[in-house]
Amino acid sequence: MSFDEIIDRRGTHCVKWDMMESLYGVSPDDGISMWVADMDFRPPDCVQDAVRTMLDHGVYGYFGDDSKYRAAICWWMAERHGWEVDPSHIFSTHGLVNGTAMCVDTYTNEGDAVVLFTPVYHAFARVIAAANREVRELEMPVTDGRYVLDFEAYDAQMTGTEKLLVLCSPHNPGGRVWTRAELEGIAEFAKRHDLIIVSDEIHHDLVMPGQTHIPMTKIDGIADRLVMMTAATKTFNIAGSHIGNVIIADDDLRARFAARMAGLGLSPNSFGLHMVTAAYSPDGAAWVDDLCEYLAENARIFDEGINAIPGLRSMPLEATYLAWVDFDGTGMGREEFTDRVTNAAKIAANYGPTFGKGGESFLRFNIATPRSRVEEAVARMQAAFGDLQ
Repeated sequence: MSFDEIIDRRGTHCVKWDMMESLYGVSPDDGISMWVADMDFRPPDCVQDAVRTMLDHGVYGYFGDDSKYRAAICWWMAERHGWEVDPSHIFSTHGLVNGTAMCVDTYTNEGDAVVLFTPVYHAFARVIAAANREVRELEMPVTDGRYVLDFEAYDAQMTGTEKLLVLCSPHNPGGRVWTRAELEGIAEFAKRHDLIIVSDEIHHDLVMPGQTHIPMTKIDGIADRLVMMTAATKTFNIAGSHIGNVIIADDDLRARFAARMAGLGLSPNSFGLHMVTAAYSPDGAAWVDDLCEYLAENARIFDEGINAIPGLRSMPLEATYLAWVDFDGTGMGREEFTDRVTNAAKIAANYGPTFGKGGESFLRFNIATPRSRVEEAVARMQAAFGDLQ
């Protein structure tokens, strides 16, 4: 397939394009949607063929025998990430926001605090607060243009009410691939404060050339406090299937999660199971390799164009397809630079403050779209901030 193909998603109940006008005031007819984190690409043929097979059969009953689905997950994690997964450790949830909410529900009580390294994916704080837990925001400093972790500062901010740490690895929106030393630091921090770690690794396949993602499960000494979360939905652009995996090696943590799943009567839908089984395959792997090369070039074009605008800085992207742009150097207030992006450039981008402390001067741009659209977005941004040239 060609990632350059423009696919018109308007009028298809696509939140990314059909909701942008009501939320941002940007018309999908002449605007560019760069907010929601899904891609404007079709998934690989192996996924499309799986759906066609279901359609041709024509009966959409209850799904049974998920052994091939579990085997596909185990194959993918071993092949792509060097991680041997026991198939009996896998739970399927309705995506990883649901998985996060399930972990909050299972491992904390009302009034407990949940730790986030901010700015970070906005849905975490949303589900934590909705569950009547406290969001403990530990802001990440920026060193040499990228986020780092300051554990000495974080230790001083802990109160003892914290029970859970939700880690985003690779990091959204900063695009960091955490190093082994950083992951070990997170592990030691969790031990010091007796925190269960929920590691959301949904972007683990979407790494830039030359980068290597390390699954948190490869860090020694934390198996008894670690919950892993992965999904094929971000990798293969099948988020509408609402399926993700919570993978728990520890017997006690797994039993507690299983009890909550049973109590809520959760089970995945058959479309997601078929799609993921097909995606986690050699054909799917080849498609992902091509995708990452395409995204890397999109990132190069976007970053070069944005960084050429005085006062704007796009963080170097190590993973994900989400560019995190800092407008602080313009000297403008948030209202002004946001107005220029939405009304002058006619681009819908995520507002930085929704990602928590440290996001105030940023906007997040989704570059997983045909290259011509990325180039157009850069041209519009340069025009919108043309007076700074």
